[in-house]
Amino acid sequence: MKQESCRERLNGELKDRLRDIRTLWRLYQKHPDASHPELGKFEEYGLGLDYVAKGTFQDQKRGYFRWQLSWGGPADEFRFFMDENLEAVEIEYWFLDWNDGASKTLSGDAFKLLDEIFQHLKDMGVVDAERAKALSS
Repeated sequence: MKQESCRERLNGELKDRLRDIRTLWRLYQKHPDASHPELGKFEEYGLGLDYVAKGTFQDQKRGYFRWQLSWGGPADEFRFFMDENLEAVEIEYWFLDWNDGASKTLSGDAFKLLDEIFQHLKDMGVVDAERAKALSS
């Protein structure tokens, strides 16, 4: 049986991720130490946030922040493209599997949710710290 392509799987994977993130974010907002029985804590969801400087990858024209949720095959992540004030101007979801990948630009409620989370990380100092770390190496 042939594996579906990343493009064919993209919308389902994004829908599942957004459902989990929305659940954890609401729980976190009520109480930062709250834990979901299956998903854990918001702060522990995913692998981490880092800054990917312009030119890190071949033909990469601009830097972005990456919230990497999983790694390997498959992997998925959100990419936050910023303006000069570190305000999100575009947020993409990427679903990647060996030698295949697909992405979708977020809009509407999905964009608002991820932007709200990014603003929270910015307020906590995580965004500035990750950007400084990447640009100093």
